[in-house]
Amino acid sequence: MKILVVRFSSIGDIVLTFPVIRCLKEQVPHSEVHFLTKQSFESLTLASTFIDKKHFLVNDLNETIASLKKEKFDVIVDLHNNLRTHLLSFKLGVKTHRFPKLNFQKWLLTQFKINRLPEKHVVDRYFEAVATLGVKNDGKNNQFYIPSTETVDCTTTYDLAPKSYLAVAIGAQFATKRIPESKLLEILSQVSLPIVLLGGKEDFAQAESICQKLSNPSIHNACGKHSLLASASLVSQAKVVLTNDTGLMHIASCFAVPIVTVWGNTVPALGMYAYKPEKEVKISHFEVPNLSCRPCSKIGFQSCPKKHFDCMMKQDAGKIVEEIEVN
Repeated sequence: MKILVVRFSSIGDIVLTFPVIRCLKEQVPHSEVHFLTKQSFESLTLASTFIDKKHFLVNDLNETIASLKKEKFDVIVDLHNNLRTHLLSFKLGVKTHRFPKLNFQKWLLTQFKINRLPEKHVVDRYFEAVATLGVKNDGKNNQFYIPSTETVDCTTTYDLAPKSYLAVAIGAQFATKRIPESKLLEILSQVSLPIVLLGGKEDFAQAESICQKLSNPSIHNACGKHSLLASASLVSQAKVVLTNDTGLMHIASCFAVPIVTVWGNTVPALGMYAYKPEKEVKISHFEVPNLSCRPCSKIGFQSCPKKHFDCMMKQDAGKIVEEIEVN
């Protein structure tokens, strides 16, 4: 059976498709699994060893559709479920299985704080799209393969032994997901472990500011210095990971490393928390309780709609530090 799995974005969402891709490959006899995503996420597809062929959307959807028609797929598994993927499957004329996106339930939660969402991780909702193919969630932790060319030797690069440092994911697409610099300084100034700050080029300046204000010789700015897969390598070698709700959180959940998560405008109840069903290490969630304005969005904003940003500014730095130190 020739199967096309579709997920256009973003980092965390794509990583969470990997369990479905693995189970399709392992459970469907003679399956050939193809994956379609945006060109900008091409490197991320290297992290799954169960994809037989990759296809990338650059700009023109019609051009992509013309190329895909030549493959003559038997079925499409739509793990994005938006207007563009509906148009894709319609023009390909291939039977399509979609996961339940539950946009109305998410709207109820973010707009009226009424939670009608199932207590189910988005990975398990992804698996609902393949149930009629006889595919079941095998209950294993997610897998994230890092090619040897992307592996960072933390000993030679940062003079740090593996499993000796705190990796901190400081970036996120939306500001209301990010731990603000003042709160990061409050937390990191109390941490005894060496620290590696991780993020993209856009996070470099903030990371430099943090390093200068802490004046700590054991803190390293790795933001923008490594590829996404190389950053994942540093995450995999950490003793513990501190992260907000972002792609590196989902990547960290693929490895045997404790994770301390700090939640701003989004909430774990949306089903996008760190996925680790076998849970051989601890995952901690920190949320500010009893905020009537939270969650304000399922994705985030570039500034707090209420202007106070209490969901991050009122986080208990001391308790977060305690959780980091016990791991």
